[in-house]
Amino acid sequence: MSMHAGLSADRQKGGHAGLMDQVYQRQRYIYDFTRKYYLFGRDSLIGSLALQPGESLVEIGCGTARNLIAIARAYPGVRLFGLDASEAMLKTARQQVRRAGLEDRILLVQGLAEAMAPATFGQAEFDHVLFSYSLSMIPDWRGAIAAAANSLSDQGRLHIVDFGDLKTMPGRGIIRGWLSLFHVSPLETLLHTLEEEVNEADEGLKILPGRYAFRLSAAKGTLGAFACGQTDTARG
Repeated sequence: MSMHAGLSADRQKGGHAGLMDQVYQRQRYIYDFTRKYYLFGRDSLIGSLALQPGESLVEIGCGTARNLIAIARAYPGVRLFGLDASEAMLKTARQQVRRAGLEDRILLVQGLAEAMAPATFGQAEFDHVLFSYSLSMIPDWRGAIAAAANSLSDQGRLHIVDFGDLKTMPGRGIIRGWLSLFHVSPLETLLHTLEEEVNEADEGLKILPGRYAFRLSAAKGTLGAFACGQTDTARG
């Protein structure tokens, strides 16, 4: 049985969902081929998830379902869910899931990250929440993290891989300018706060060379102010 679903939130061609549809209406056809050259750390994060049969994971900003398909293959018996703001991108995701023969393992829903709730997928809670290079494209990223934390079980874990602050990366100005063309804004505040609040408690924060990107795996109980969406008010 197919596990595709839809969500009515932000269906109008406006707001963040409409913008993402415009960005990915054509890019979705070449997304996976092109992004492998600069979205580093995704596969290493997937390899470190250590998911157990029967556990559940939702990816917020699942895009083409590339990660979810890889997770399904690596971790049999895990229940997988994906949320994305772009219905255009989800068209490609559904095709990819169908081709992989994983329609009974992966449920895809359209919606906004900050409005995500387990009930959207018919679930009470999730064991794992994953953001893979999506927070830096979400205007209300604090709200997205708060929604993710609220959806986790008491023993659940939050996983993030995204762009860092690029502080020691050669050509960082050029990289930032190029990323802005795709509505990507590296979140310096997020990384700096994680370094202060999460790393000491959980030791789950890894920063890639040049501070180009970072990986995080943190237990719900170590998220501190993030669980309530409370961080510094600055955007970057």
